[in-house]
Amino acid sequence: MPLTPEEPQIHESAQGPRVTPAASRTAQTPRPVPGPRPAAVPRPGRPGPSPAAASRAGGAPRPAPSAQRAPQATGPVPATHTAPSVSAAVPQIQLIPASAEGALDAAEEAVDLLLDTGRAPGDILVLTTGDPHPWAAHELSFGEAAYWALHDAGDDVFYADAAQVKRAAGRPVVVFAANGGPVGATAAALPTALTRAGALLIVCGDPQQINSVLGAGV
Repeated sequence: MPLTPEEPQIHESAQGPRVTPAASRTAQTPRPVPGPRPAAVPRPGRPGPSPAAASRAGGAPRPAPSAQRAPQATGPVPATHTAPSVSAAVPQIQLIPASAEGALDAAEEAVDLLLDTGRAPGDILVLTTGDPHPWAAHELSFGEAAYWALHDAGDDVFYADAAQVKRAAGRPVVVFAANGGPVGATAAALPTALTRAGALLIVCGDPQQINSVLGAGV
C-alpha cells in the first residue's frame, strides 16, 4: 500500500524497510563542480580534494554542524550507533520528496548530513537517474578505468549513474536521486539500489513514483 508522509525519524536497525518522507525540496542553483579525489600520483592541473576527501587524514577537519548551518529538521537523521555491515540486515528506507530538478540538491543535502553526523565518506554511494553529479562527470573525463578505481578504493563518497548500479558494490548507505533521465530509469534501478544498501536507502524524488516502485519491489 502507498507510503504516507510523516515527520522523518530514521533509526538504522534490522527491522526491515520503512519509509518516512521528509519535507519537499525545491530546485536550487546547481552546485559547483567538486574537486577530485586524491590519487597516489596527482594528475597535472587537477583541482584540490573534495570536501568529503578533506575530512580524511591529511585534510582539514570538517567544522561542527552548528558552526556551518542551521538545524535541518526535514533531512535524514542517521543513527549514532555503528551501522551493520552491508549484508547484515535489510536496509531501512528514507523518502525525501523532491522534483526531478531538485532531487540532486536534496541528495547532496542528505550526504552533507550523513558526513556531519559521523558517517565515513566511504560508507556512501550516490546514484543519479538523470544528469550525472558534477564530480562523476569530472572523474569520468580521466577515463573509465581511473573512475572505477576510485570506486574500488572505497575511501570516499562515490557518485555513479543509476544505470551502472549492478556494477557498484554495496555500501552501508545508498542515496538515490531520481533526477530525470530515460523513462523507466527509476523503476529499473531502484530495486537493485535497495540490494546495495546495507543499513539505509535514501530516495530523493517524486513520492508517487517511488511508492509505485518500492510497493512492487519490497
